Amino acid sequence: MLYHFLYPLHDQFSVLYIFRYITFRTIYATITALVIAFILGPWLINKLSSLQIGQTIRKVGPESHFKKEGTPTMGGTLILLAIVLPTLLWADLKNPYVWITLLVTVGFGAVGFVDDYRKVKYKNSDGLSARWKMVWLMLISLVAGLALYYYPPFETTLVFPFFKGVRPDLGAFYIPFAMLVIVGSGNAVNLTDGLDGLAIGPMIIASGTYLLFAYLAGNARLSDYLQISSVQGAGELSVLCGAMVGAGLGFLWFNTYPAQVFMGDVGSLSLGGALGTIAVITKQEIVLVIVGGIFVVEALSVIFQVTSFRLYGKRIFRMAPIHHHFELKGWPEPKIIVRFWIISIILALVALSTLKLR
Repeated sequence: MLYHFLYPLHDQFSVLYIFRYITFRTIYATITALVIAFILGPWLINKLSSLQIGQTIRKVGPESHFKKEGTPTMGGTLILLAIVLPTLLWADLKNPYVWITLLVTVGFGAVGFVDDYRKVKYKNSDGLSARWKMVWLMLISLVAGLALYYYPPFETTLVFPFFKGVRPDLGAFYIPFAMLVIVGSGNAVNLTDGLDGLAIGPMIIASGTYLLFAYLAGNARLSDYLQISSVQGAGELSVLCGAMVGAGLGFLWFNTYPAQVFMGDVGSLSLGGALGTIAVITKQEIVLVIVGGIFVVEALSVIFQVTSFRLYGKRIFRMAPIHHHFELKGWPEPKIIVRFWIISIILALVALSTLKLR
């Protein structure tokens, strides 16, 4: 809104020409998101507490989690507000990629909100059934996939890091592939959200990494120099990524150990869905496996655990997702969290190195 209102006035006020620059708007979208989170955070936490919207802890989980029973949840609504409002303020709202990403972010957040609400209402950890949750997530990602497929400038080629000459065109099959990336990303972040600050830390790092990917993909000269896919208009997603970084930092202020509030599915699903969508649009889908390596490992640990138990009646880990395994081995919660953050930083650096290793 600010971009559309102020930039046209740059002929009369030359200082407003600065709104043309994505870098400027990205910085202030980040700051705006951070300020929104800091201002609304205490109010939201008090409101959730007064409404007795507290976390329900699974009785099969680690005993150390029982003391967290009743901690305000659904704090992801703060994240959603701190992403959507700065994006609407600072982004070019004529850009279809911005709206597609916001559609997935808000849509996945809505599914998560219903899931969290049912958990609170019925005082159990089941929430929305897995089947219906997956149905809604797939429908939302299908709309996003179709929108990208029928948007003329968008290409359906698949880009592999380290192999610049390997770019198969998936054609219509790109739609289910995009759905897989978006839904998979949403669920992987959701599974990671099990300790105070565990999910939001790697999410901030991943958002910052894709901020750079989006900016480079949207810049024809830089993308040509680096020999990466040029996606006209993708640079505007840097603003949204900046808002994600700011919202994440603001939320982490209240979610760091010991947490004053949990994000719930409304936060984890929306963040994961947004990250997956941005990965698809910037043509960095495969690199997401590296950038979001923590999320991938968390999701795989659940898949391997369930498969092993059903086939052989044996568990690979003491408990899945894998962060619970380390808890039951006696690792203090803060140690697990910080070490996962460190691994996320290393993975982000490896992912960024692929820009030159082509």
